[in-house]
Amino acid sequence: MKVNIEVDCSPEEMRRFMGLPDVSDVNRTYVDGVVNAMKGTSNVDQLQTMAKNIAPMGEMGLRFFQQIMEAAASGASGKPKSGS
Repeated sequence: MKVNIEVDCSPEEMRRFMGLPDVSDVNRTYVDGVVNAMKGTSNVDQLQTMAKNIAPMGEMGLRFFQQIMEAAASGASGKPKSGS
């Protein structure tokens, strides 16, 4: 048996329903810091280095995020991931 439930609510409403903390102030501070740091970059290498340094868990976090995105893309296309 398969049951599907569709919930129509805003992200804020879902966060409250799930009992998750409100991290909007922290997120705003983090995004502002990233934007300010990016203003000083003048080439792609500087941008990449800066992104590795400020991302959560550094380069390992960026690789993990990339793997998640690749897995989601291959799942959406219905094709298995090749390589690794």
